[in-house]
Amino acid sequence: MKTYAHYILPLVLLLTLVYGCSAGLKPTVPTMPTARAETVTPPAPSPTSAPTEIPSATSTVTSTATPLPLEVRFAVIGDYGMDNQAEADVAALIQGWQVDLVVTTGDNNYPSGAAETIDAAIGKYFHNFISPYNGTYGAGADRNRFFPSLGNHDWYTTGAQPYLDYFSLPGNERYYDFVEGPVHFYAIDNDEHEPDGINAGSTQAAWLQQGLAGSSSAWDIVFMHYPPYSSGAHGSTPWAKWPYAAWGADALLAGHDHLYERLLVDGIPYFTNGSGGGGLYDFDAPLPETRFRYNANFGAMLVTASEREMLFEFYSREGNLEDSYMVSKP
Repeated sequence: MKTYAHYILPLVLLLTLVYGCSAGLKPTVPTMPTARAETVTPPAPSPTSAPTEIPSATSTVTSTATPLPLEVRFAVIGDYGMDNQAEADVAALIQGWQVDLVVTTGDNNYPSGAAETIDAAIGKYFHNFISPYNGTYGAGADRNRFFPSLGNHDWYTTGAQPYLDYFSLPGNERYYDFVEGPVHFYAIDNDEHEPDGINAGSTQAAWLQQGLAGSSSAWDIVFMHYPPYSSGAHGSTPWAKWPYAAWGADALLAGHDHLYERLLVDGIPYFTNGSGGGGLYDFDAPLPETRFRYNANFGAMLVTASEREMLFEFYSREGNLEDSYMVSKP
């Protein structure tokens, strides 16, 4: 038998539903939570940090070092500092070659190496090779490309001081070395006034021997004023006969005798080149070492050196080729 409660409870539920609808109420329907979009801001880089670049497999490293030239062209002039027409002609010949540098075999400033004559004897014709240049004949070079050796006329003024003041050279400036391209050059002062000596047992000779032994250049050239061997008026110079070839030299350049001569001594070429402007000399009888001689006119040498070959040429001031000699290495 049903009780009164069985009839009352459904009636209450029905009345509640009807009342809720009439009041505009909506039933609550459970829903799934909506996904929230989140913006993630990466941390700011440290002020001192820099992005790391990962090189690709094809990236290359470029060196900023300046490569050494494979060839050097230089002129050789000796006994030239006269400020005369002969020097002017020889200088014009050299300027026309557009060489990398000039080396001299002494007597740069006639007659006595004085300060009053040095700029006219040298700078007037070669100022564009000299740095620093403080003379009056134009602009100097951006780097020094003029490398003289001392001659007896340069020493006629006490201490060769005008010469030492005029140039800015390596080492003690009397004897020194430098490298240009494949060539290592050694300037020797073999005048009797040289304080470090001039014979093969001197301090200067020991410096040269050590330098030649340690050289890694393709070629080693020694240049000076007094010629160890010459068939000219002055002749050979006994104190200058050092064992250059045995020490490692490949060629030797000298002056003092006003002429051009090529000799072969101990298997290497020796050149006497003193025909740059001073009055030309006669020859005596040729030496056993003599291979070629010329004294018909003034002139200069042009030398072209690569890693494997070195070509020595002598031209008269008119531009005529008078002698040519090649040395090579395997």
